Amino acid sequence: MQRQKNNITNIQFTISNQPAEDSKGRTLKTQGLEVTQTIINGRCAGVGFRTVNGKQKSSQIKLQRAALQDILDAVQEVLATESGDE
Repeated sequence: MQRQKNNITNIQFTISNQPAEDSKGRTLKTQGLEVTQTIINGRCAGVGFRTVNGKQKSSQIKLQRAALQDILDAVQEVLATESGDE
């Protein structure tokens, strides 16, 4: 008999815009991104992304480490040139 015990941790980050109103004072839907990571026995088993628009969520996509690094590089480049006034 072989016994296997897994230590599974799920981490979720939800990043969204600040609440805002349109020109008529109506509240706009919350928009953002949800990032999830599964860690099994101390090792990353997968990272997923989905967009959030109001109460609707898109299907989750799984990305490999190389794609995550490309996203990090792109966001750093955008932040380096963005004034941050929005």
